[in-house]
Amino acid sequence: MADRPTQKPAAPGFVVLHQLGSDTWQLLGEVPRKRGLPARAARTQAILAATDGSAKAGEVYAAVLRSEWRVAMDWSPPDH
Repeated sequence: MADRPTQKPAAPGFVVLHQLGSDTWQLLGEVPRKRGLPARAARTQAILAATDGSAKAGEVYAAVLRSEWRVAMDWSPPDH
């Protein structure tokens, strides 16, 4: 069996985005996931943390799991 480097998995977290226009999003940053909260509450906490509590009703935000964000960016065109 080959030796594998011991690598601690990254702590769960969110990438937080703010919608500025119909097709425009601003990356606000990455926020660690607050443990012990249900998914929706954890996303809300991430948005509040990324905006320092200044998020307002009517504004559109997205809190995407950091692991999903990485998977989504792992794209390459198919070989033909």
